[in-house]
Amino acid sequence: MQAGKIGVAVVGTGFGKKIHIPGFQHHHQTEVAAVYHRDRARAAAIAAEYQIPHADCNLETLLARPEVQAVSIATPPFLHYEMARQVLQAGKHLLLEKPMTLTAAETRELYHLAAQQGVSAVADFEFRFIPAWQHFAELLRSGTVGQPRLIKIDWLVASRADPQRSWNWYAQRACGGGALGAIGSHAFDYIHWLFGPVQRLSAWLSCAIPARPDPLDGDQLKPVDADDTDLLTLELVDGTPVQVSLSSVTYQGRGHWLEVYGDRGTLVLGSRNLKDYVHGFQLWAAPVGEELAEVPLPERLQFPRQFDDGRLAPFIRVVNHWVQGITSGQTTAPTLREGVYSQLLMDLAQQASDRRVWLDVPDLDELLATG
Repeated sequence: MQAGKIGVAVVGTGFGKKIHIPGFQHHHQTEVAAVYHRDRARAAAIAAEYQIPHADCNLETLLARPEVQAVSIATPPFLHYEMARQVLQAGKHLLLEKPMTLTAAETRELYHLAAQQGVSAVADFEFRFIPAWQHFAELLRSGTVGQPRLIKIDWLVASRADPQRSWNWYAQRACGGGALGAIGSHAFDYIHWLFGPVQRLSAWLSCAIPARPDPLDGDQLKPVDADDTDLLTLELVDGTPVQVSLSSVTYQGRGHWLEVYGDRGTLVLGSRNLKDYVHGFQLWAAPVGEELAEVPLPERLQFPRQFDDGRLAPFIRVVNHWVQGITSGQTTAPTLREGVYSQLLMDLAQQASDRRVWLDVPDLDELLATG
């Protein structure tokens, strides 16, 4: 390993192979020292493809390697808690994919363990690092819309609209599957980041495709109990209402849109790109009495390089954020603290939907203090 670089192990070879490995290999301060897959032959093949020195099918073996200083976890959500706990107990820095775990209590435990171990533990909430979103945050905080009166989020895509798409962990609520975990986790994080904490919420989570083909026998169907369409209403601590519509089964859905209507004007951020959730965002603003006009993005916020897969550029910024935390000893948001809050809102949304009630949202600092 080159001197001065942080040795990273990548655990998980779906999103991990597509984005994590290329992202770490691109960043000038990180080097992929090892890759994990439960099947050793698969791990070895990926290591050979990306010229990674070590391939492991045993997490304990991987964590014992002295060249591994940090670990990114991009496995399915139901594996996150146990794997992340092992990583933190080994004293390694952690980058954890969303959704964090299966419950806020598990994420809270990881948050406290990271603090006890004195390591940098961050969450991969990529929207905080996308130029259009960063400029949206600046305009919002500069008072462009004044006091928000209504916040509306539509995230309507077709990634799982085909009922012939095979059954897997994503189809299982108990494994962390569903639209709430896949995209709602992001939405809950950026609501907190941009607008502040939530006071209470209600939710209706539904499943439009209740069965999918068995990957081992396509003629057989397996039951699906994870949500694919979610309607949520949130009330912020300041009283602002937030409407959220999420779906992964909407053919020709309108894409991803965030609209803020305030007493001084309107901000609209949106993308119709249904294949790449990063490329394509545009930003419009309108003071009271004027038409919406597109807002150009400042050069200082632009990505220094674009990639065919739009997810890679913001992930590299997440890596840079993580590296700064590791080298300085001072990690800033988004850390596992923000991960706890996103997971908390997901937990409450599931409960509110099951019970058909409004639920109060506890204060994050009080929640963390009880852990």
